Amino acid sequence: MRRAAKSAAALRKVGILQDLSDEELERVLAIAEPLEVKSGTVIMREDEPGDEVFLFMEGRVDVSKNLTLKIGRAGFGRAEKSMTKLTAGQASVFGEMALFGTEPRSATVTASSDCLLYRIRREDFSALCESNPALGLKVVRRIAAVLGARVRKGNEDILKLSTALSIALSK
Repeated sequence: MRRAAKSAAALRKVGILQDLSDEELERVLAIAEPLEVKSGTVIMREDEPGDEVFLFMEGRVDVSKNLTLKIGRAGFGRAEKSMTKLTAGQASVFGEMALFGTEPRSATVTASSDCLLYRIRREDFSALCESNPALGLKVVRRIAAVLGARVRKGNEDILKLSTALSIALSK
């Protein structure tokens, strides 16, 4: 895997950081730990605690969730279902909800190719925001926009599934 330079310029392509000045990007870089992740590695697992966000620089990941499914007449069972596949160009961040709460991870993310990530821990992000509130506000606004877009997409998906189920049940 080609190794991205650990520089502010490399972080500039991360959407949640796009409003930051070069100096502010350097401050983020100081708390960001570069990680080279091999294909097949689980980066984060659903229902486990998380206290870090991942800036997605290179590669592809698979996002999956555990589902309860009817298994014949035997009852119900659990299966892991791939929800989406992401590339660094599509989504520049994942795990961001862990910056704001202590709830368990909402999905499993597995590297489907070699990946380059930067990991930022909640404690370091909080300290950075406290020492530089303007920087923190810029990043939090961008994270809120990402989360808002994901909620809107989820609402659209629920509406489509509800409509399909209604049509199927009416037959």
